Amino acid sequence: MLGINCLTGKQLSGIEHLKQSISDILTTRIGTRVMRRDYGSRLPDLIDEPLNGALRLELIAATAEALARWEPRFKLTKVTPTRTQPGQIEIYLEGIYLPEGNPITLDGIIL
Repeated sequence: MLGINCLTGKQLSGIEHLKQSISDILTTRIGTRVMRRDYGSRLPDLIDEPLNGALRLELIAATAEALARWEPRFKLTKVTPTRTQPGQIEIYLEGIYLPEGNPITLDGIIL
């Protein structure tokens, strides 16, 4: 799939396009996209909560829900959320890039 880099405007494809797409899905608050009100994830609503066991489960579930619905090129196998600083969470993902069938890891997805 081809797309456009949101920072440079240049053409983007493959795993780099997938990472940009996943980042967009996970950082978009549900209800904020005009004409696509159900697009996004619940993650932006969760980032200010204390990072404990219950929140970790919510973060994992919200990530899995959003990616299952909006990103057909990626089969999620593992989610690891970590707090990098107050009000910020980094999401580390493992899964299968389905167009090639290869396992991949994606990190640096900041909320």
